[in-house]
Amino acid sequence: MGILNSLFAKQPKEEETMGNEKLTIGIILGSTRQGRVSPQVGEWVKEIADKRGDANYEIVDIADYELPFLGEADAPGIAKWNEKLASLDGFVFIVQEYNHSITGALKNALDLAREAWNNKAAGIVSYGSTGGARAAEHLRGIMGELMIADVRTHPTLSLFTDFENGTDFKPQELHLDNVNLMLDQVNAWSGALKTVR
Repeated sequence: MGILNSLFAKQPKEEETMGNEKLTIGIILGSTRQGRVSPQVGEWVKEIADKRGDANYEIVDIADYELPFLGEADAPGIAKWNEKLASLDGFVFIVQEYNHSITGALKNALDLAREAWNNKAAGIVSYGSTGGARAAEHLRGIMGELMIADVRTHPTLSLFTDFENGTDFKPQELHLDNVNLMLDQVNAWSGALKTVR
């Protein structure tokens, strides 16, 4: 009986420790082109997220990994990319719309990993002439195949009302609530899915 009592006595402490560990959420910049505005959008999301104190947030820039195209010769960037993704509990994708879809760089980065994406949650912050909505819908289909659970709330930013001259990011205040709600959902789902991995 004493052994059973000591086992049950330790269990709540272990659960508390697990429950107190902060999740790590990567804010993935979905463009690598010269003159891109995704770093501005990503920093804005991170600034909002950091004020919450509920998780560790970090910018993950695809451009830093010098990824080859899928099917080309292996490159050190692929292993580093997979290691980075494996270290994350969830994602926020910063998505811009190109020809009604996501960028080739983001599609390639998604394709260059598999298990590192599985059983994690993601939110989307998109921008474009229609708020990037069509790109986000394409991304949702890809995430389903990669076993990434995408959350419902989706902040959409307009090139006409949230950017000056298409380059200077000046978001309207109304997006703040949506970003926070999206982050609520990403954190809740990321925590739940951590128990599956």
